[in-house]
Amino acid sequence: MSADTGIAAEVALYETRQKVYPREVDGRYTRLRRLAAFTLLTVFYGLPWLHWDGHQAVLFDLPARKFHVFSLTLWPQDFLWLCWLLIMAALTLFFVTAIAGRIWCGYACPQTVWTEAFLGIERLVEGKRPQRMKFDARAWTGEWVARKAAKQLLWILLAIFTGFSFVAYFTPARELAARLAALDLGGWESFWVLFYGFATYGNAGFLREQVCRYMCPYARFQSAMFDHDTLIVSYDQRRGEPRGAGRRGADRRAAGPGDCVDCTICVQACPTGIDIRQGLQYECIACAACVDACDAVMDKVGLPRGLIRYATENQLAGRRTHHLRPRVIAYGALLAALAAGFVTTLALRAPAAVDVIRDRNALWRTLPDGRIENVYSLRILNKDSSAHRWVVETEPRGAEVIAEPVVVPAGGVGIVPVRLRSAPPVFDFVVTASDAEGISARRESRFISPESVP
Repeated sequence: MSADTGIAAEVALYETRQKVYPREVDGRYTRLRRLAAFTLLTVFYGLPWLHWDGHQAVLFDLPARKFHVFSLTLWPQDFLWLCWLLIMAALTLFFVTAIAGRIWCGYACPQTVWTEAFLGIERLVEGKRPQRMKFDARAWTGEWVARKAAKQLLWILLAIFTGFSFVAYFTPARELAARLAALDLGGWESFWVLFYGFATYGNAGFLREQVCRYMCPYARFQSAMFDHDTLIVSYDQRRGEPRGAGRRGADRRAAGPGDCVDCTICVQACPTGIDIRQGLQYECIACAACVDACDAVMDKVGLPRGLIRYATENQLAGRRTHHLRPRVIAYGALLAALAAGFVTTLALRAPAAVDVIRDRNALWRTLPDGRIENVYSLRILNKDSSAHRWVVETEPRGAEVIAEPVVVPAGGVGIVPVRLRSAPPVFDFVVTASDAEGISARRESRFISPESVP
């Protein structure tokens, strides 16, 4: 309520969105960003159609509980490596952020990549930035409806193809395509195709920069990983201020204004709609579109490039940049150790495992001939991609092993009852695939007798 008039006034708690129309620019960073987007989209859409050793190259087959990654087949029991990989991905993000800021956001984030694709369709149908702005300001006409409908149709087709490609990582792509052509998709498959497609359509087509500004948690905690030596997109205020126009080739320093001609093209090129000249902002995704825009202007007015550039705060202040610093060394060392451990353990991953469970009813039993017998249950896990016939032995040899061979399917578990007689106090159970060379597993166990019990 106003103190002067006593009339209630409505106060907006949220800023009204102003649609961002990113200006088309060209330059080394723009070309690099487009190349990254093209490569990542090609990999995402293409991998489900690539076959490897008789199966889809990358397939997370949930019903069969096995995950194909090229020549590697993982099972639910290998969940450790997935957790390990996620930890490495998070640490890699921290490491890269400490060195180069939000470069992940500008070049490889899915939101950035698909927004680039959807924006490319918009430019193709509606034209460049000035045309799109005028087009949106028009009243409805036949051309307006036709262009908008064409854009929406292309967006929807790309979104549905994106949803289809996502589901193709869980259901074989060729099987999924055949069922889609026959309109015979299952309920869950239909749901995820539509859900993922709708999410892509909404995030990349409409929300765009709002995802980066308001929804992305990374934008909120990135400052915890930044320091004065982190490489960020920066405006050189000492060189650029005071802003002002000037004649080409004139001595701008003698004339008064700095190198910034205040053309605002850097603002027009920004996909999140910020003014980089106001300093580092959490909305900046480090895509360097403003760098390419400013470099082009500097070329036109005959001034050196780099008014806006990748730089550290220490560089801008004329101080030395410390590339090797405690947090970078710590992130790098930990990441290298995790990567080495991941590769080593994955390379040494055993194709089988065995667990030993003793008979809980009796520690031992005495046979009529006076010999001692222990009873066990062996749980054999076959991690190989083929079924195998397993036999049970002991090391050191000499004990009498009574156990029937068992066939365990790929990724399956087999239970084998074992009766063991006249074994040493400590020994190893060894299970071996009789139909394949070099596949075995062992587990230490104990043989209990009256003499071994105090």
